[in-house]
Amino acid sequence: MNTIIISDSTPIALLTVGQLRELLNLDKQPEPIATNNERRLIYGLAGIRKLFNVSHATAYRYKETIIKDAVSQRGRKIVVDAEKALELFNANLKGA
Repeated sequence: MNTIIISDSTPIALLTVGQLRELLNLDKQPEPIATNNERRLIYGLAGIRKLFNVSHATAYRYKETIIKDAVSQRGRKIVVDAEKALELFNANLKGA
């Protein structure tokens, strides 16, 4: 059995499928990302606009009313817990 020594100058065409998989780490299972402890944060009115796909004025209104409990603001810096904001928004829709 011929063993090819793989170096930086080895052409890809000379690799077997197994060698290519090994180099690309395709055989390894991806590690699950632990999202239970991590919060997804969005920043500013632009983040709120993207999250809800609304205008600037509507994002400001949401910040001041519907998602107020998910918003943290110090000076001009606005940080929003996205998951909590979505929960508050959905709860508001069900109550309306």
